[in-house]
Amino acid sequence: MITHADLHTHTKASDGTCDPAENVRLAKEAGLAAVAITDHDTVAGVPAARKAAEELGIEVIPGIEVSSVGRGQDIHVLGYFVPYEDEAFQERLVSLRETRHERNQLLIARLQELGIPITLENVYRRKQGTDKNIGRPHIAEELIELGVVASIDEAFAKYLGKEGAAYVNPPRITPQQAITLIKDAGGAAVLAHPGLYDADDLVVELIAFGLDGIEVHHPDNDPDQRARYTTWANEHGLVITGGSDFHGWRGEEPFHAMLGTHTAPMEAVEKLREIAAGRKAQK
Repeated sequence: MITHADLHTHTKASDGTCDPAENVRLAKEAGLAAVAITDHDTVAGVPAARKAAEELGIEVIPGIEVSSVGRGQDIHVLGYFVPYEDEAFQERLVSLRETRHERNQLLIARLQELGIPITLENVYRRKQGTDKNIGRPHIAEELIELGVVASIDEAFAKYLGKEGAAYVNPPRITPQQAITLIKDAGGAAVLAHPGLYDADDLVVELIAFGLDGIEVHHPDNDPDQRARYTTWANEHGLVITGGSDFHGWRGEEPFHAMLGTHTAPMEAVEKLREIAAGRKAQK
């Protein structure tokens, strides 16, 4: 019996390298019952994924990964069963993508100040996905092309990550506002990869604020973190989720991890579905 779902994957609609249909095919090949499409600040990849899923007999969960800033760093909140066809919801996402564009401009300017001959035009020209939703991985790819770094990991370590020489973070919505945005739209809000933040007090704060779940099973959460977040989720009645954070391919390697290698049981999916349905019924 097929019992699991990968609840965190990206497509060309944001900073993944695969078409939405390819994510669905990979999920089917991995033996999953469902896959969530959770692109950064956009739901543009969901319709194509759902169309592909109809032919393959697998469920596509409409999702999103909302960008926010807390304690001076990126904090991401996953939304599930969001109203991806609703124009009002889509309009609310436009400003999030505009902030992403502003950040790209600032990053490029900082890299140029460091003597790197990179331009915003060349970065954007490389992107062939839906609605030009450009992120740091695209800038990293350009740095590789220019011979400045040898890998995505090196690009983030030296320049683009929170300890990097070119790191910038313009004003964005707070994690609390991201949670509220998702819940007001009728979705279920889950904190993405909490192990990356090195700020467990913030995790506790967001649990108290009203998270519906925590992404416990993620390639960047170590065993101790997974155990701790599982305990907290059980104590507070939160949904324990999991996902690969698959972004497609960087060279021959999947990034962050191969689709289907980190998952959640379908019981978690049903809990998220019930939460979202309850919210939509109240609207």
